Amino acid sequence: MSIFIDEDTKVLVQGITGREASEKVPEMLEYGTEVLAGVTPGKGGEEVAGVPVYDSVSQAVEKNPEVNTSLIYVPPFAAKDAAFEAIENDIKLLNIITERIPVKDTWKILRKAEKNNVTVVGPTSVGIMTPGECKLGPIGGNQPENAYDKGKVGIISKSGGMTTETAWTIKQAGYGVSTAVAIGGDILAGTTFADALREFEDDEETQAVVMYGELGGTYEQEAAELIEDGEFTKPLVAFIAGEFTENLPSRNYGHAGAIIRGDSGKPSVKKKKLRDAGAHVVDKHHEIQDKLDDLL
Repeated sequence: MSIFIDEDTKVLVQGITGREASEKVPEMLEYGTEVLAGVTPGKGGEEVAGVPVYDSVSQAVEKNPEVNTSLIYVPPFAAKDAAFEAIENDIKLLNIITERIPVKDTWKILRKAEKNNVTVVGPTSVGIMTPGECKLGPIGGNQPENAYDKGKVGIISKSGGMTTETAWTIKQAGYGVSTAVAIGGDILAGTTFADALREFEDDEETQAVVMYGELGGTYEQEAAELIEDGEFTKPLVAFIAGEFTENLPSRNYGHAGAIIRGDSGKPSVKKKKLRDAGAHVVDKHHEIQDKLDDLL
């Protein structure tokens, strides 16, 4: 088992002819991901790495009715319309890679997705990885096998780059990954830490989860509340980056969601809440290895 994506995932790439998407599609195909179609208005009839391009999602889905996932690579101004088009064509998982989407547009996407029972991962995600089965987006680069072995530890990360670094750390400890989910670092997240933990709770393959959090926002505190409420019962190892920033309050750091208001969003507060809830919080990233050894 896995969460969100597996060997049955059939992918449509919106914005497939753009520079970033056209570079990543071959990596996904080489990994074994089934990319069936792409969409770029005005580019219908072209191909990217052998994947046919259509002018609209409706055309792509008509020709490829088995599509169940959209990877969204369109520019920020077009992201809302692209997501709406995917939702309206009954695609049930959207992984949004696009950065700098206006907050109001993200809010509209998430509202529409909720009404239509659609899962959104992102914006600003670097993708999702279920090792040996499916890779969405740039996660893991062109040699994901260097960091991602199949295994029993789930990963949830705000940071794109640190998703793979965390997978590598888990590998060095002798374990593998069930699914890695890069949720993105925007103010509004389609999938929060708590959302992903609920999915991992129900996944028989996942025995523990590693969470990489950062300063800003309250999604880590929501994860702590989930544990306190008994909705997540598996071991959770948590690392929260950015505690040094508390001594430099006037500086800007990190993602769009790296906003601290009072104590809310401070890494030290997140760590305390997670510890109090029963999570296994480490102060240094490499300590994840030792903690997993203790737990597994």
